Parts: sequence; C-alpha cells; structure tokens
Amino acid sequence: MVTFLTILHVLVCVFLILVVLLQAGKGGGMGIAFGGGGGSQTVFGSSGAGNFLTRLTSVTATIFLITSLSLAHYSSQQDSRRLQRLAEQKQVEKKADEERAVKLKEDLEKERQSAQKPAATPAEGTATTPPASEAPAAPAAAVDTKTEKPAAPAKKKRVVVGPEGTTEKPAVERPKTEPAPAAPASP
Repeated sequence: MVTFLTILHVLVCVFLILVVLLQAGKGGGMGIAFGGGGGSQTVFGSSGAGNFLTRLTSVTATIFLITSLSLAHYSSQQDSRRLQRLAEQKQVEKKADEERAVKLKEDLEKERQSAQKPAATPAEGTATTPPASEAPAAPAAAVDTKTEKPAAPAKKKRVVVGPEGTTEKPAVERPKTEPAPAAPASP
C-alpha cells in the first residue's frame, strides 16, 4: 500500500509540474505552443486551454495533496509504533536495573549483618577463644648455636629482559684482580 501511494505520489507530482508549465501565464508560456493563443485551430479547442488546464491542475493538486497527507500519516504511525516499542524496552531495562539494585542492596545488608555478628558474638558469650592473631606464640625451639654452621652467603642473580620476558640467571662472578703496584716516580 505504501509503495503504491509513493509511486502514485511521484507520478502526480511530475504530472502537476507539466500541467502548470503548459498553462499560459502573463507572457503566454508554453500553452501558446499547444494552441493556447485562442485560435480555432488549437489542440485544446477554440475555447483555449484555460478552462481545461485549470480543471486538470485543480484535480492533480487535490490528488497530490491527498497522497501527501496519506504518506505523512502512515509515516507518523510507523514512527509512533517504533517509539512505543523503544519506550517499552526502556521500561523493561529500568525494571531490571531496579531489581538488580534491590538484590545488590539486600546482599550488602546480609554482608553487613554477617560481619557484625562475629564482632558481637564475643561480647555476648562468656567463654571465648582469642583470635589467632592474639593466641600465644608457640615456644621457640631450642637452638644450639655452638653446633650450627653459619649460613652461606646468598648467591647473586642478575635479571635479564629479553623477547621471552624477564628471567633471572645466576650472576657470573669475575675473579677479583688486585690493582697493579704503582710505578716508582722518577725524580
């Protein structure tokens, strides 16, 4: 239906342009070429093109107006439906967001309550066990310092950055060289 109206609208538009151009204006226009001069040997008859072209222009303009209004109405209805669908989608998204917010709020409230319960429980109970951080440390093992060997010095490592990434390799120790004895100064 819309395709038919669009095609009809375009055809009526072109026809309306032609009819208006054929009418004789103050300067005669193109209507003179088709016998608009008022002579008896004209295409439109001896009465001239005035009445016929005027009626044809009115009918064509009316059809053009009706097709324009019909296409505009259909377009607005189509946009209205599309906007209604978008509004419904936004309402659904808003409702889902509100549900997520309520659920998150409930979860946070539960976490607060569970965090406050352990803190409140020792105050209510009479026999409590101290937390692990406050528990007495285990007695240190007796260390015999006389028989223990001194720890070996930590080996040096060097960090190498290459295309494979960062790697650590043992450092190569260079033998220590003693500085050469200074030459005696000549007087």
